[in-house]
Amino acid sequence: MGSGLAVAVLLLPFGGYGLARAGVVPDGAPIVLGLLSAIAGFILLTALCEEKAPFRHSSSRLTAHTLTGERSVDLDRITTVRLLTTFSYGGAYRTLLVRDAHGVRLGITTERSRRKLRRAIEKADANAVRGARRPRVSRAARAHLGLARARVLVGHTVLAFLLLTVSGSLYVVAVLRLGGQ
Repeated sequence: MGSGLAVAVLLLPFGGYGLARAGVVPDGAPIVLGLLSAIAGFILLTALCEEKAPFRHSSSRLTAHTLTGERSVDLDRITTVRLLTTFSYGGAYRTLLVRDAHGVRLGITTERSRRKLRRAIEKADANAVRGARRPRVSRAARAHLGLARARVLVGHTVLAFLLLTVSGSLYVVAVLRLGGQ
């Protein structure tokens, strides 16, 4: 539901374009909506499932508060782990997106949670030798956790920066085109 809200915010300029064509709002409305939506939408998309204040850690669960409420990930039943890299004035900001077999997704940002996740992945890898199912962990996530070569992060960071820059530029171009500029 939170992701749907973020996508709806990003699509506001296109709705503004329809209203501008109908004469309900001024012609420049899609531009204003686009700039405000880009800022709010991209920030909201990245922050929806990030842990804010982890309040419970157990041997098999990681529970934390997020913008969309309390989430609890079963560390014994992890299905996927990906690394999400965003950028700020201070540099690259990394979040490990963990999904378990129940479909719960949690963005891990604290060192304590990363250590628990690393131990859970090492345990799952060891159990995979005995025939258990192994979680899908991206190479960049493994590198961020110290389970693979750190140089993988360089390529991941460059690719994330290019993807963010290109998609942001295309979004601004589309909004400007809708606004008639």
